[in-house]
Amino acid sequence: MSTVPPAAPSADKDVEERPIYLVSYPKIVLLYPTFFAAIAAGLVALFTSTDSPINDSVGWAFLWLFGLNIVVLAFDFPRTTSLTLFFLVMAAVLGVILASTYDPELLPTVNRILQGIKPHANATFYFLLASIIGLIYVFVFSISIRFDYWEVRPNELLHHHGFLSSLERFSAPNLRITKEIDDIFEYMLLGSGRLVLHPSNEPRAFVLDNVPFITSKESRIMKMLGALQVQLRDERPGSTLPRGE
Repeated sequence: MSTVPPAAPSADKDVEERPIYLVSYPKIVLLYPTFFAAIAAGLVALFTSTDSPINDSVGWAFLWLFGLNIVVLAFDFPRTTSLTLFFLVMAAVLGVILASTYDPELLPTVNRILQGIKPHANATFYFLLASIIGLIYVFVFSISIRFDYWEVRPNELLHHHGFLSSLERFSAPNLRITKEIDDIFEYMLLGSGRLVLHPSNEPRAFVLDNVPFITSKESRIMKMLGALQVQLRDERPGSTLPRGE
């Protein structure tokens, strides 16, 4: 948990910075690997035959990536141990598939099942899937987030929400910030995490899930609100500057 030192309003333009915007995105934004994979697979399928072995390989690769992406959305992996266990399971499954493929006599039943699966699709399928995800992204980034976001300024914390742009104001000095990394995969994909805001004189704590680039934004908030306090103390005769946060 980080605590920003108390700061008083200042007219010094060098201290003030541009507002920092915080948005809690839905988990659908983490589906971007599938979006780009669908476009790439569609381009490959566009220039290959539906019955081509290349199309089958592309289909298998796309299904694996799509499956991993869905797992990221469905489950949380808060610790390195859980992430290691997940990769061990995936490696075991992939090992069984490869062993049955290169040595059909080793696991004949598994090999027979795999031989009967032909996960090929045409370019239209891949492009339609990418279009659906892309359309959802358009609504998320251009419409949904405009109705619920936070704005951090040197002296106040603003919450914009609702279709009529309702506004709540909170005091920024003494703002406490808690950064939580609940899912390692989410942090790897977008640097996402949970940000908990504790405004001063406010009994409620505001939780923002899935905030992208959370580390850099926390650092910017601390710098914005902390720099004002440092500047004010520097202007006082005989004052002592804080060594750091």
